[in-house]
Amino acid sequence: MPLALLALAIGAFGIGTTEFAVMGLLPDMAADFGVSIPLAGYATTLYALGVVIGAPLMTVLGTRFTRKQMLMLLMGLFVVGNLLTAVAPTFGLMLAGRVVSSFTHGAFFGIGSLVAADLVAPEKRAAALSLMFSGLTVANVVGVPAGTLLSQQLGWRTTFYAIAALGVLGLLGIVRLVPAQRAKAAARIGRELAVFRNPQVGLAMLMTVLGFGGVFAAVTYLASMMTEVAGFAPSSVVWLTAVFGLGMVGGNLISGRFTDRAMMPMLYVSLAGLALVLVAFTFTAHHKIAAIVTVALIGFFGFATVPPLQKRVLDQAAAAPTLASAGNIAAFNFGNALAAWLGGLVIAGGLSLTAPNWVGALMTAAALGVAVLASFLERRQEGLGRVVAAGSPAVAAGEAVPAVRS
Repeated sequence: MPLALLALAIGAFGIGTTEFAVMGLLPDMAADFGVSIPLAGYATTLYALGVVIGAPLMTVLGTRFTRKQMLMLLMGLFVVGNLLTAVAPTFGLMLAGRVVSSFTHGAFFGIGSLVAADLVAPEKRAAALSLMFSGLTVANVVGVPAGTLLSQQLGWRTTFYAIAALGVLGLLGIVRLVPAQRAKAAARIGRELAVFRNPQVGLAMLMTVLGFGGVFAAVTYLASMMTEVAGFAPSSVVWLTAVFGLGMVGGNLISGRFTDRAMMPMLYVSLAGLALVLVAFTFTAHHKIAAIVTVALIGFFGFATVPPLQKRVLDQAAAAPTLASAGNIAAFNFGNALAAWLGGLVIAGGLSLTAPNWVGALMTAAALGVAVLASFLERRQEGLGRVVAAGSPAVAAGEAVPAVRS
């Protein structure tokens, strides 16, 4: 694989760390600014909303630049956002820094996906995507625990200084390793928007919202389930999060390999497996060993959905994929926010702490249904195309008819 993918993975590692590290830093941040834990939680909520808004916005603004130039600008903005978070004298400025950082998230993964896919042969694109996204998964295994430890030893601001340094490293890697001649400029904005007229693009994004969103219905309340249901000590949450992250790494890498061979079957398997594991977690959460295994499997099947979900959008929006790719990253985060909200509703409604697992399972099952529907509609469209082609004058005259592109 090209070394340029390493630069993209480093950037993804930094972005993944800044997204999830707040979970372990909230108490210190709340104490420093003199606010409550729920109020400090806006550092996570506003980040997610910033990703949803920033992904299409930054992509549209970046249509005047080549993809490499846009990646450089995004990593520079990422550094600025994390430095602002680190030095912020007030709670409001800290939140502003989080929003600035979040605006780079969706566009980086969206444009980075296109660059990664362009760096390799077509039959290796899913593997390249999974390698770039491995930076995000490794962030949950290494970056988040390291950030929490750094905060405990030197203060939470030090964690964000370290994340900013990761951004500088990623920026330098993009400058040196991403080849400019392969980093094409985005299409005109009108052409980018036109791909959303394709129903398959919308169905692919709906799969993303429902499919990966199911993961966050469960993991948002993972700490509560593990401590209050399974009976783990609060200190165990750090390594349990790492177990989840290890599952994510494995699922992402294996899925990337098999997605290149059979994208839709891989999507079916990962979504079905995730739905079943989430149902099982409702019961295994009451037993420590079984809970540990299930947490790893949620990470495995959850991130096994990512390469096929992202590749599906890239394939369906091949004519002008930049905005659609970034929009799909926004869809991931919208699904996360929706699932976490729905999970909170069922708990607030008086159901048990394991009830969000049912929410996640239902969302994932719905995503599987959408995937089957999309595949059916695609096959029917191809069949209609062949019928029309067979009845055309060109065929009657014995001329060759181009194959319908799937």
